[in-house]
Amino acid sequence: MNKRTLWSRILTAIGMVALFSVLDMNQDVSLVGPLVGGAMISLSAYLAGSRFRRLAYWAFGLTTIGGSWMVIISALGGFGGETGRSTWWALTLLPYPVGWILCLIAGVRLLIEWCRGRREASVPHGDQHA
Repeated sequence: MNKRTLWSRILTAIGMVALFSVLDMNQDVSLVGPLVGGAMISLSAYLAGSRFRRLAYWAFGLTTIGGSWMVIISALGGFGGETGRSTWWALTLLPYPVGWILCLIAGVRLLIEWCRGRREASVPHGDQHA
């Protein structure tokens, strides 16, 4: 196994763990974890030369846009109530969960590619009839 493949597998595993930090909403990590996880999965797809690279790139981009907008809205005082902004502004936060779900899908697809590649490499070419 070459170094690119090894680092790709390590980054995929760490990125998947980082994505699930969003489930701990009491911590500040809930925003940073998915961004770091998405970046790791995108880098992993690039290093592996995966056919799911574009999916990983889009997922990371959407997560970044949604997370950035979340920080901006928070700095502006939020929306609804006495802020003067309609609660419909919450729809602008949709890229964050969509990107997060796409990051999960890309990470799972990378893990499946990794497992299939290992299984195919372990079968000698002459013994494929069974």
